[in-house]
Amino acid sequence: MKIGITGATGQLGSLVVEHLKNRVDASNLVALVRSPEKVEGIEARAFDYEKPEALVDALKGIDTLLLISGNEIGKRTTQHTNVINAAVEAGVGRVVYTSILKADTTSISLAGEHVETEKLLEKSGINYTILRNGWYTENYTANLAGSVQAGALVGSAGEGKISSATRNDFAEAAAVVLTQNESGQKVYELSGDEAYTLSDLAAEVSKQTGKNIPYQNLPEEKYSEILKGLGIPDLYAEGIASWDVSASKGDLYDDGTTLSTLIGRPTTPLSEAVKVALS
Repeated sequence: MKIGITGATGQLGSLVVEHLKNRVDASNLVALVRSPEKVEGIEARAFDYEKPEALVDALKGIDTLLLISGNEIGKRTTQHTNVINAAVEAGVGRVVYTSILKADTTSISLAGEHVETEKLLEKSGINYTILRNGWYTENYTANLAGSVQAGALVGSAGEGKISSATRNDFAEAAAVVLTQNESGQKVYELSGDEAYTLSDLAAEVSKQTGKNIPYQNLPEEKYSEILKGLGIPDLYAEGIASWDVSASKGDLYDDGTTLSTLIGRPTTPLSEAVKVALS
């Protein structure tokens, strides 16, 4: 069975590939990427979401396709449409798509294009599995060194609980699902076992560094301006601040254990993720 992985050299895709290598022979894996020359150890094919004329040939012989959502906000519905149409034409048996937690009810602005893609899959007639991934813990831990240097962790999430998991946790779940013999249509809501607030995160950082690193909750506009001052593009800075506000409403919280059940172990604890980020 040939498994195709889009974005196989990206942060999530590369981890999925490594987990798949532990579950199937590498000869059954195909990296679908813009730069095939960057891929080592498995077959690689040129694949660009915005070049629909070349996608069908690239997908020929693929039995199961992991469609990792594109990272260009505003372009993703068109890009995903190209891939799904090509998958149907190429005879792909099943598409596994990375969506967002509670896509159909969340207030997070990112959800719109995910919902549109889910509807495209429903209408396509193809077998599909939707992985509604919760927040990556790295979304908050990636810049902890800067927070320690600044002496505070800032955001707009209030006391909203966040049920995140690491990219590696979600990647392992994707590998499990890709190697399961599933048919029909299935949706998984995936979240971490442990829920925390940004105040909890600040407390953990303080504990591990031996410094007092408080959490300062800011109005959305103020937080957005701080992010812009750090060189983050305006649209993305405004998005990050708004996603925090959504977190304050509970949109990043889920008490399910589907993710840990899939991977057969607890999701990575916040304390471990913080330790890695600070090392």
